[in-house]
Amino acid sequence: MKKQIVGILGLGTMGTAIADGLLRSGWAQRVLGTRKKTALAPDTQERPALELLASNRELAQRSDIIVLAVKPHQARAVVSEIAGELQGKTLISVLAAIESADLEAWAPGCQIVRTMPNTPCLIGAGMTVIARGATSAPEALALTEQLFAPLGRTAVVDEALMDAVTGLSGCGPAYVFLMIEALSEAGVKLGIDRKTSTLLAAQTLLGGAQMVLQRGEHPAKLKDEVTTPAGCTVDALMALEDGRLRSTLIRGVVAGAERSKSLRAQ
Repeated sequence: MKKQIVGILGLGTMGTAIADGLLRSGWAQRVLGTRKKTALAPDTQERPALELLASNRELAQRSDIIVLAVKPHQARAVVSEIAGELQGKTLISVLAAIESADLEAWAPGCQIVRTMPNTPCLIGAGMTVIARGATSAPEALALTEQLFAPLGRTAVVDEALMDAVTGLSGCGPAYVFLMIEALSEAGVKLGIDRKTSTLLAAQTLLGGAQMVLQRGEHPAKLKDEVTTPAGCTVDALMALEDGRLRSTLIRGVVAGAERSKSLRAQ
């Protein structure tokens, strides 16, 4: 397969993570990028295959695939500015709330794919959910899956579910960090030093997650394997259920999804 030239509109945190993944994997022939400050940032100087441009239009002209990673409120102005250069190309959005129908209206004639990556993409352990625009070809979807594969795992859903995806995996790393922080605090309360307690908490969540992914079994079954009759774990689980941990997490995800919907309305 011919290597692509990928242009990234907005080299912020996520845009830079995508650029790094593409350069690490060698999937892209070259990566072009734009950012608000046109001076070459120190963190990009060590990436010889990443070229920083001052013009969004030049980036669109020179790229085979364009990744839209600007702030959502900037999307319409940026896409409208380069619409003429996007004809026949693939435009991949990583923005919350902006629907593919909006992008298709601002830049008719290009292939639109909407994605929701999360911040662990920075270390190649991300989760990117992909939805194809109504007028886009299946080839654009396959191309997007290949582009994000170096950043972690991918999944394809109907675009109607993207607000739910935002609340679950888009916001999800923050929930995990909060849980690690709380578990670490518990260890400190019980006498474990902070560094060791945080290590225990983080590695425990990581190991549990890997078991779910590798064994493909329902989390409840894996939970039962840890919960021996009259043991420590069942008492701990009862305390968590008394604190409504399960329903609190569900409400958190729903709140994130609802906020995504409200951003679109704005």
